[in-house]
Amino acid sequence: MTAHTGFVIVGAGLAGAKAAQTLREEGFGGPVVLLGEESERPYERPPLSKGYLLGKDERDTVYVYPSQWYADHDVDLCLGTTVTGIDPAAHEVALADGSRLGYAKLLLTTGSSPRRLPPVPGADLDGVLYLRRLDDSDRIKEIFASVSRIAVIGAGWIGLETAAAARAAGVDVTVLEAGELPLLRVLGREAAQVFADLHTDHGVDLRCGVQVAEITGDGGRANAVLLADGSRIDADAVIVGIGITPNTQLAEAAGLETGNGVRVDAHLRTSNPDIYAAGDVANAAHPLLGTHIRVEHWANALNQPQTAAKTMLGQDVSYDRVPYFFTDQYDLGMEYTGYVEPGGYDQVVFRGPTDTREFIAFWLAEGRVLAGMNVNVWDVTDPIRTLVTSGRAVDTKKLADTDVSLADLLCASDRAS
Repeated sequence: MTAHTGFVIVGAGLAGAKAAQTLREEGFGGPVVLLGEESERPYERPPLSKGYLLGKDERDTVYVYPSQWYADHDVDLCLGTTVTGIDPAAHEVALADGSRLGYAKLLLTTGSSPRRLPPVPGADLDGVLYLRRLDDSDRIKEIFASVSRIAVIGAGWIGLETAAAARAAGVDVTVLEAGELPLLRVLGREAAQVFADLHTDHGVDLRCGVQVAEITGDGGRANAVLLADGSRIDADAVIVGIGITPNTQLAEAAGLETGNGVRVDAHLRTSNPDIYAAGDVANAAHPLLGTHIRVEHWANALNQPQTAAKTMLGQDVSYDRVPYFFTDQYDLGMEYTGYVEPGGYDQVVFRGPTDTREFIAFWLAEGRVLAGMNVNVWDVTDPIRTLVTSGRAVDTKKLADTDVSLADLLCASDRAS
C-alpha cells in the first residue's frame, strides 16, 4: 500500500473492528489495515466481567466477528503487532519488527489499560490480578474454581461485577474501597447506597473508607491484604479494579494534543487533520453537552468509530450520542443514560422504591434531566434519552410518579416549551 491510499487503524478491539466495518459499508475501496497487539481477534469487553466470567456465555460469543469476516471484507487484520511510533509528517507508523506502514488516514482506537496499584509492598505478587483482556478473564475464572476467598480492591463497575461473579461461584468476597460508598463519584450518595446494600445482602464483606497498606504473600503468592488501620484480610487471590488509564503514549510521542485521553473535536479528528481517535482513548468535544468527555463504556466503543470512519471519508458528521452503559450484578440489571459531572447535579428524583431495586433514578440540574438510571425497569432507555437531550425542565412530582408515563412527561415538556 502507499501513503496516499490506505487507512490504518491502530487498536484491534471493538472500536477498531467497527471502524473497519463502517469504512467498507460506506464504500471505501482502498486498503484497510487493522493492527492489534493481542493475539486474539477483536472482541467485546463487557462479557469479560459479566456473562463469560459467570460461565453463562461461551468463549466464541465475545468476538465481534468470525475470523473469516476480515478476509471477506478485505480487512488486513494484523494481530500480535505492536505499533511503536507515529510519524505524522511522513504519514507512517513504525512497527516493533522495524518495518513502517504508510497511511492516508490514521485512526487511533488504542483503548486503555488498568490503573495499577500505587506502590505498596506485595503489589507484584503472584495472585494479584487485573481484569482487562480475555486471558485475564480466563485466569480469574480458573481462580474462582480453585479458591475459597478473594479480596477485591476497588468498588467501581469492574470491582463490583467481579465480586458478584465470585459470589455466584461460591467464593467468599471482601471488597475494599477507599471512598465512603461504592460508585460514589459516579452515582452520588443517593444512588450509590443501592449498590452497597446489594452486595452486603449477597454476603460480600464490604469495607469502605479503607486504605491498602500491603499485600502479603506466602511462597511468592498473595495470601492477605493489610489495611492502614492494621486490619488483615485473608485472601487466596486479590483482584484490583481501581479504574483505567487511556493509552495515549503513541499520540503524545507524535505531538498530538492530549489530556485525559487524545483530544478530538466533535468529528473525532485530532490536532492533526489526518489522524483520528475513537473509543476509550478519545476525549471528544460533545455538541450537546458543550464540553469534552471521555467515555469508557461499551456503547461508546460500539458507536463512536462509525462517526470517525465517516469523517475519515470526508463526510460532515458529528458524534452527539449521550453516554450509555449497563451492568448486571446478581438479580439487578441496570442501564444508565446521560452524563453528570461529579457534583454537577442539584437533585436526584427516584421513580419507584429503591428498597425493592425496581426503580428509575434521575439526576437533575435546575429542573433539567441530566441522566437517568433504570434498575430492573425495562424499555425506558429511549424516553430517558429524549428527556436528557431535550434540555427542557420537567415537573419533578410527575417525574417521580409511576402512574405518569414518561411519554406523557415528554409531551408535557413539549407543550411547556
